[in-house]
Amino acid sequence: MLSYRHAFHAGNHADVLKHTILVFCLEYMNRKDTPWLYIDTHSGAPSYSLLGSYAAMTGESEAGIARLRAFARDDPPPPAVAAYLRAVEAYGRAWGDEYPGSPSIAAEVLREEDRAVFFELHPTDYAPLERRFEPFRRVRTRMEDGFSGLKSVLPPPSRRALVLIDPPYELKEDYGRVVDSLKSALARFATGVYLVWYPVLDRSEARDLPSALMDLAQGEAYRAELRVRTLEDGERGMAGSGLVVMNPPWKLAEAIDETLPYLARALGNGREAGWNSERVDGRNRNAPPRVQA
Repeated sequence: MLSYRHAFHAGNHADVLKHTILVFCLEYMNRKDTPWLYIDTHSGAPSYSLLGSYAAMTGESEAGIARLRAFARDDPPPPAVAAYLRAVEAYGRAWGDEYPGSPSIAAEVLREEDRAVFFELHPTDYAPLERRFEPFRRVRTRMEDGFSGLKSVLPPPSRRALVLIDPPYELKEDYGRVVDSLKSALARFATGVYLVWYPVLDRSEARDLPSALMDLAQGEAYRAELRVRTLEDGERGMAGSGLVVMNPPWKLAEAIDETLPYLARALGNGREAGWNSERVDGRNRNAPPRVQA
């Protein structure tokens, strides 16, 4: 089943949160001279038109990146959000005012010695992804299921990697596959930085997923969650989203704890908005988790 198209949702509140954390982690990876590998298990297209028919049908970018830009003009953003906005604006100037997907955000940060692997199974999104990155020797695109393909590229020769696991969760099985995929990846390469995005939905699989992911931590793990509205029982649609980060970069927790309340003010629906974060250390299971809400 390949019905999901991110073009309908590009630039929404979930992209804002996900890409803010992604930019921070990408820039962190470049602080060391050692080459590193970026892996995107569900890449999507390289970029999206926010003025096109898909985006116009949902208007989600208006409540996401457009709203954030307007908010930031009057309320200066914290450093992590400012870095994300700079990345989006730089890409738009270079590529015709389109919103970048995660592979394009990563490609702009990669150095000559670094490498990337982009998995995408949907043929409509894979075609432009392949065309965009075919000239780049340091990037490989693979029309393949990212859950299955991830194990084939771990561990990297340099022993440094940043992995984004960002499925659409259109199938109930995706929730279990995310947990299994991360567990397998950690068994092969325990020290990689892993970012796993998840939606905040009124369904049991979505509610249980963050804890199931955090339970896999072998070292430090960090969870960041942003809610832009509340959901009534049985209501469909996302109330927000979150990321679980395994082996988070230095200072990520502090940066995102500063960022989350700002994004809640910028993108949230008044009192319905909120955020929370959690930090655990898998090396000390007896220590209580540190939670901020």
